[in-house]
Formats: sequence, C-alpha cells, structure tokens
Amino acid sequence: MEGAKTALYDRHVAVGAKMVPFAGFIMPIQYKSITAEHKRVRDTVGIFDVSHMGEFFVSGDGAADFVNKMTVNNVGKLSINQAQYSAMLLPDGGIIDDLIVYRFQDKFMLVVNASNREKDFNWLKEHTPQNVKLEDHSDDYTLLAIQGRNGPELIKKLSNIDTDEIKFYWFREGEVDGSPCIISRTGYTGEEGFEIYARNEYAYDLWDAIMDAGKKYKIEPVGLGARDTLRLEMKFALYGNDIDSTTNPIEAGLGWITKVNKGEFIGRQAVLDVKAKGITRKLIGFEVEGKAIPRHSYTCHQGDEQIGTVTSGCWSPNLDKGIGMAYLEKEYTPVGTHFELEIRGKRLPAEVVETPFYKRPY
Repeated sequence: MEGAKTALYDRHVAVGAKMVPFAGFIMPIQYKSITAEHKRVRDTVGIFDVSHMGEFFVSGDGAADFVNKMTVNNVGKLSINQAQYSAMLLPDGGIIDDLIVYRFQDKFMLVVNASNREKDFNWLKEHTPQNVKLEDHSDDYTLLAIQGRNGPELIKKLSNIDTDEIKFYWFREGEVDGSPCIISRTGYTGEEGFEIYARNEYAYDLWDAIMDAGKKYKIEPVGLGARDTLRLEMKFALYGNDIDSTTNPIEAGLGWITKVNKGEFIGRQAVLDVKAKGITRKLIGFEVEGKAIPRHSYTCHQGDEQIGTVTSGCWSPNLDKGIGMAYLEKEYTPVGTHFELEIRGKRLPAEVVETPFYKRPY
C-alpha cells in the first residue's frame, strides 16, 4: 500500500484499523464499524487523526492583504486568535479549495484539504508578493479532532488554559497534557469539540493522554468513513464531491462566506457576474424513500428530464434513511420538491428537504 504515514500510523494499526490510501496518505477508514463510530461521536466523543490536512503559514508586512486577496472571506474582520471558514477561487469563480484561516499575532495559518495541498501551495506561491513569506509546514504537524458533546469537558481537564473561553471558530495556544498545541474550536461533525495541532514529536503522548482520559466517556478512535457520514448529516461540503473548480460559491451555498464588498480578491468579478445573472443550479439536501443509498454521480429526474446529479450520499446512521446532496436545476430546488433518483436502472422517490439533516439535541 503506497502513501505517506501520519505520525500515529502505528497506533491505528495496533488497534486493528482498516487502512486505505487517501489523498496521498495511508489513513484509517474505520476501526470497528462506520455506524458504531458515527454514533459514538453523536453520543459521547470520538477522536480523529486528520493529520493529512495541510498547514501553510503566511507572515510578513503584506500577509493580511495577501490572504485577503487570495480568499473570499474578509480577513480584515479577524481578531487575533480568531478563525474563519473561507475558500480560494479561480478567476472564473471556480473553487480551488475550501479552507480555514487562523489569525495569530504575527502570522496566518491556512488549513487546506490534503488532496489539494500541492495545488493550493503552488497557487499561493504563484501570487506571493516580495513582502510576504509563505511556508508549508504540513509534514511537521499532527492534527487531532476531538468531537462529541463530551469533547470540551475532556480537553478542559487535560489543558493548562481555560478552554471554556475558546468560543466557536476561535483558538488559543496552550498545552494539552504538557504538550504544546494550538487548541481550536471548529469541527466537521456538527458536534461540540476541538482540533489540536501539535508538532509530530508530541503525537503519541497526545493520543495516549486523550484516549486514557476519555475512557470515562467511552471515547473511541473514528475513521474517515464516519467522518464522511457525520459531515453529510450536517450538509458540510466535501471538496472533490460537492465543490470543485467547476462550481462557484453562490450555487454551492457558500455566498455567506463570499464577501464581495470587502474589496478585490481573485474570482470576485466572476462572483458578481453570477449574482447579477442568477444561478442556474443549486446544491440541495434530499432524502430518498425506502432502503436505497444514494451515491456520488447518481442522476436526478422528473419524468423524462434529468434535472441534476448527486454529489454525496450515504445511509444516515442517526436518521436511519438515505440522504444526499445534489445540484439540481434552480426551479426544482425549493424544500418539498419531489423528484426521482436513478439507482442501478431503477427510479426511486426522493424529496428536497431542509438542512442540516441532523440537529443535535443539546
């Protein structure tokens, strides 16, 4: 099996994880079962190794202006120790990647998708002015996501700072069980929790400390399989499935992060053109009747007309039904619209529904 190994590879193998190639890495897809791991995160807390993500650092006198030019959200609105969800666009408005921007006292950290790391870095490097320093430290960092309602309590017990003071999409530098870390409160599951960024030399100690302290909450390691079903229940986009260079942020439902009034950024004019003309399709959430599981690239129909294509789908462990996301022609996107999904030559009833599909009970 070819691919890079995260610093925690041996820990995953030791507990019987099913390892698969993913975005140039060998990653745990599941440990026991996707459904059990999914429910562990929803019920108490789970730990994910997501060290395959990329971490770029931007510093220098022109850092803020540069990041603002390269991303769609307004970096000027960020306070120190605040993060924001954003994206980078091509000049034609296509999405290069979605990412999270972290503002430190003297620098920015951009956390990008593993599959886009090289492409993203080259794109940024191509546009980097002389008064900006761009560095790729992706291989130096272990990234752990601790997700679930008991996650905050767990990390608070292990940290030397008051993690209750870290609000959603804020972060602090501190220690977890003595290991220096960046402690961030974001997430890709719809649950409470933290992301812990630490140098690779602290990876084993961190993993072991969190697993040991988490026994009280029945913590379990969670693989990429459940990460996908968890994010889908929230209608969180996955790059390469729901967004890519052929989709623009408006039709993808990312208009809320695309600040066309902040000033110039790459892709701004294309976004303004889309806003002026109106979108022709839109990314929606849907449920399918029966026991069918929608999958990427399945087609959507009304009568003889194909009206769209599925981008992501799964069997929802919490809703106990098939759910998915699809781009549908604009006229078919209102909640309550019925259509048919073609699955292996059969047409099955589906309906556009409100999202997120899952709403946490706490």
